[in-house]
Amino acid sequence: MNRANGTGGEGRGAEQRLLEERVERQAQRMRRAEDERRTLIGQTIYLGTLGMLFVLPVVGGAYLGRWLDDQLQGYAVHWTISMIFLGIVVGAFNVYLFVRE
Repeated sequence: MNRANGTGGEGRGAEQRLLEERVERQAQRMRRAEDERRTLIGQTIYLGTLGMLFVLPVVGGAYLGRWLDDQLQGYAVHWTISMIFLGIVVGAFNVYLFVRE
């Protein structure tokens, strides 16, 4: 019997085991987080990919719109503006799909 609180030593052993299990789980969680931590180069590649997924449709739309405007007589930017807007929509959708994964 434990003199300090009047209980037996069996409860203390169970508490010790629970504490050890809890500490071990936290240690495993920390090791897993360390292994899965993103590096600076990985984050840079991820952001670069996001940028390209957004910018390429916008630039492609601008070139396509400019070409369509050149095919028409007179000076107009109707197709250029429309295709840039379409490129923004497509780029935003690309980024959304990529981030969702």
